[in-house]
Amino acid sequence: MRLLKRIPHDRYLIELHQYNQKLILKIAIDQYEQSFKLPESENGVSDLERLLSSTDFLKTCLQRFISMREDFTTSFKSIQNEN
Repeated sequence: MRLLKRIPHDRYLIELHQYNQKLILKIAIDQYEQSFKLPESENGVSDLERLLSSTDFLKTCLQRFISMREDFTTSFKSIQNEN
């Protein structure tokens, strides 16, 4: 997997990779990561940059990260309580 670009953001680590004729958008915060695979195209990188400038998309990502953390924390605590 080849790193094409790291997109600066104050809250997230955002990276764009290329692998097997696909663009892979990775958005990470703390220990959690979301990745999106898209077909490679001529203007794919610029399209993704426009998508990231949309506040709605990143707001939804944040909500998903919160949900991921809640799910993990709840599940991990239930395993610890079994011991």
